[in-house]
Amino acid sequence: MKPATVRPISYAVVATLALVAIWFTPQLEKKQVFALEPVVVSRPGLEPADFLLSPIFVEASNQELVDTLAIGGVITSNLYNALNESGQGVLPPSARHQLAWSLADIFEYKVDMSRDLHGGDKFHLLLERLQKPNGAIIVNKILGAKLALSNSQSPIEAINFDTKGSNSAHYYDASGMSLRAAFLRAPVAFRRISSVFGARKHPIFGEWRNHTGTDYAAAEGTPVRAIGDGVVIFAGKKGGYGNMIDIRHRNGMVSRYGHMRGFAAGIRPGSQVAMGSTIGYVGMTGWATGPHLHFEIRVDGVAKNPRLALESRSGEPIPAGERALFQRMRQQTLASLNQAHLVNAE
Repeated sequence: MKPATVRPISYAVVATLALVAIWFTPQLEKKQVFALEPVVVSRPGLEPADFLLSPIFVEASNQELVDTLAIGGVITSNLYNALNESGQGVLPPSARHQLAWSLADIFEYKVDMSRDLHGGDKFHLLLERLQKPNGAIIVNKILGAKLALSNSQSPIEAINFDTKGSNSAHYYDASGMSLRAAFLRAPVAFRRISSVFGARKHPIFGEWRNHTGTDYAAAEGTPVRAIGDGVVIFAGKKGGYGNMIDIRHRNGMVSRYGHMRGFAAGIRPGSQVAMGSTIGYVGMTGWATGPHLHFEIRVDGVAKNPRLALESRSGEPIPAGERALFQRMRQQTLASLNQAHLVNAE
């Protein structure tokens, strides 16, 4: 057997590797720093020393740090860019990107972020910022939010409040009504709109036709969710709609979903569906030139503008015994929100 060989490594190489390791070690919260005696690093038989290394002993904390942060901004192009600019210097890029989806989730019963936002709309956010022991910074929760939309007479507020007996906190508006309503505002969670309700030029026939709903352009296979609890009354192929589902809700309103690639398991006429549950997947069946979801709201068989049909639905109120506490929290949250500096404000 061939004997193993040993390659000597100088102390200078070892010291260099140690410094590189220290440089790329994640930054931790420094609790105490102790200066030690300088150490002479040299190679055997060579004088003088290669260099002096003055080490320090750092006691790092394994505790998470939590504070609050108020940010605000004005939408000029889209929500992503506005949040990215307003959070620079106080939040890492990943946290700023996730913040857009979190904000959409909070207001998903009141605002369709893909089509209700316009240039000049303003937002204020009060965040709970958390720094982990390894230095990573995330948004732990949104304590409060306010949207001032150009098409709304008054700002829409969201106050995080934990009612007694609840397993988690929920968001309530200025009057103490839950933002969680009977219907979602959009049937696709990750979305962008290709056209809105009203007349449009048909992409296949090339003529102007009344468009009886809203098209959500999304990648093929994107999950489609039921906007509210109900019963499936139709699931199959129907003319230009392609693969289509109709759901009748408790108030008699029917929501329609067309051009789907296919249906979720168990979806058939008579099936009970819950709000937010996946009923199918975005496709391009029927009269469609690209993958998207066609969404309609029908009342007494007549198509209605989904935005107008869904915007007036409200949730449950805060229990009477907790309204005084909620009002105090609301005032404190709004006071903090109003301190946020508006980025891009003219």
